[in-house]
Amino acid sequence: MTAPDISIVIAAYNAAETIQRAIRSALAQQGVTVEVIVADDCSTDATRAAVAVFTDPAVRLVALDRNRGPGGARNAGFALARGRWIAVLDADDTMRPERLGGMIAAAEQENAALVVDNIDILHLDGRLETMFPDDLLTRTPRLDLPDFIDSNRIFRSTHNFGYMKPVFRRAFLEDNDLAYDEALRIGEDYLLFASTLAAGGRCVVTPAGGYVYHIREGSISRVLHLRHVEAMLAGDQRFLARYPLTAAAAAAQRRRTRNLHETRAFLALVQHLKNRSFGPALKVALGDPVALRHLAMPVAARWRRLVTPSHRKTAARRAASSPTTAQDRALKNKG
Repeated sequence: MTAPDISIVIAAYNAAETIQRAIRSALAQQGVTVEVIVADDCSTDATRAAVAVFTDPAVRLVALDRNRGPGGARNAGFALARGRWIAVLDADDTMRPERLGGMIAAAEQENAALVVDNIDILHLDGRLETMFPDDLLTRTPRLDLPDFIDSNRIFRSTHNFGYMKPVFRRAFLEDNDLAYDEALRIGEDYLLFASTLAAGGRCVVTPAGGYVYHIREGSISRVLHLRHVEAMLAGDQRFLARYPLTAAAAAAQRRRTRNLHETRAFLALVQHLKNRSFGPALKVALGDPVALRHLAMPVAARWRRLVTPSHRKTAARRAASSPTTAQDRALKNKG
């Protein structure tokens, strides 16, 4: 079989309700040839049966023998990819038919290693919200490593480029031994994106929105735990050990590292307050007063909830997100 232009990799876990919609949108791409690789991460529902309905030889299913998380499932899909380009699609999202053809044309014109676009957020009531302002991406025809790192700081109101869904040149990933860090369950997308840029990959930006991020009914807020932040800090250390950074990128990384330490202190503080462990809470606050000042408003608001008995059970969930932008609201509602 002739190699396709693009391999679309879908990591799936208990996605029986949405996987067929995602696959149909992948097969509907215009102006390019595609293959769709669904990596099932040990689902316990009917995900595999839902994929088996497709008789098109362009659709392939790889069934993992153990749960490897989203990064591991995507790595399994990447290993089977035959396309010149690889696109990632979440199992509950879709793509517009013209998306990949336009992105690949822009990337190949500039000999880029990856290309990103805007994201449309589709709410349950049919309302569409664009994640990034059009003028922001129009002013950003290329995305470099310092700006990408700087945008990826937790609890910030600026636009987080880590939410973007990049399309990668497969040969660049293979030549530079790039893959998802399977130790991460949150932040694995960021690290592969950053690593591609750090390895010298050029990233071009197409301002139009072609990826559709679906808000799902009944989904819950995605909670950031201390273990996630610890894993992100460890992942960043592996990144820094592998890639020498320019002065601008190193400065951005220092700001990100400080932000992760502040986030860790904040989450520890909230956990101690939730448990009414006031001594340890005071120790955390004294140990990182900058983090405490940075998060003074959220801590104060959550403290009021924590000391109110009726709110004790919900405080931990609320503590992990403070949505201020379109992408934050989408993450909060989608789960």
